[in-house]
Amino acid sequence: MYDIIGDIHGQADKLEALLSNMGYEEVNGVYQHPERTIISVGDLIDRGPQQRRSVDIIRRMVESGNALCIMGNHEFNAVAWATQDKNGSYLREHSQKNFEQHEAFLKEAEQDPIWYANTIAWFKTLPMYLELPNLRVVHACWHQPSLKVLANYATDGVLHEDAWVAANTEYHDLFNAIEVLCKGWEVQLPEGYSFLDKSKHPRTEIRTQWWREAHPHYRELAIGVDDINNLPDAEIPGAAMPGYDNKKPLFIGHYWMQGKPCVQTDHIACVDWSAGKGGPMVGYRLDGQQLSNAQFFTSENC
Repeated sequence: MYDIIGDIHGQADKLEALLSNMGYEEVNGVYQHPERTIISVGDLIDRGPQQRRSVDIIRRMVESGNALCIMGNHEFNAVAWATQDKNGSYLREHSQKNFEQHEAFLKEAEQDPIWYANTIAWFKTLPMYLELPNLRVVHACWHQPSLKVLANYATDGVLHEDAWVAANTEYHDLFNAIEVLCKGWEVQLPEGYSFLDKSKHPRTEIRTQWWREAHPHYRELAIGVDDINNLPDAEIPGAAMPGYDNKKPLFIGHYWMQGKPCVQTDHIACVDWSAGKGGPMVGYRLDGQQLSNAQFFTSENC
């Protein structure tokens, strides 16, 4: 059976504490469990103080058959930062803003160019999602139309080498699909409404808690809006939300949850509880199909 763990963001100490609390032991440099396999929802890098160690712990587990790992938006961005198109332009602009988001990883990775190159190559092998017999995993949002688009450019969720330019070309179908899968579901605000994002840029779309399907409301579902009074006091049209078929338990990361770890619905659990911002690293032990708050583990002392 599987244990699904949340965003790591360079917090190797918390990762090792969580693995220990879940019964994993380090044997010959690899964390392993006699009966269970880890699944990482991605975002191994950026922000934290232990970038290389965080990657190496998970990569050793994957390569030894003790873990699976999908791509988070930070791995996707790392590949794009390091990859040039045929004209020599980087797929992710080397702007000051992008550098600051990626600085913690670059400072550590660039001390060893061979490790850096090998790590970027390994990131390219990570699938965008997993669909297993008894569960699904995606970094931000399970959306069947986006998965259908991805299938034209990927094998088993792993992007083809020649698809990376399209994946980073704004408004391309593949770009749009990856935005949903790795970064979440956005909803257009009604005409006349906008808000300022954290960089003080006006935005007319909100990222949403897309899993909350009952009576979706702009102000209740918005993520990253400081003043919700700038949003409509109204329900979001039902057709604007992606929905979920509830056929299997779904595990996501990405959302910097706060408070005591809990499931989001009977079929959806987020395992990102802000390890990169002072919160615990969280894992969920899947036993059967019924999700339960009692199945969460954290990196904090048990």
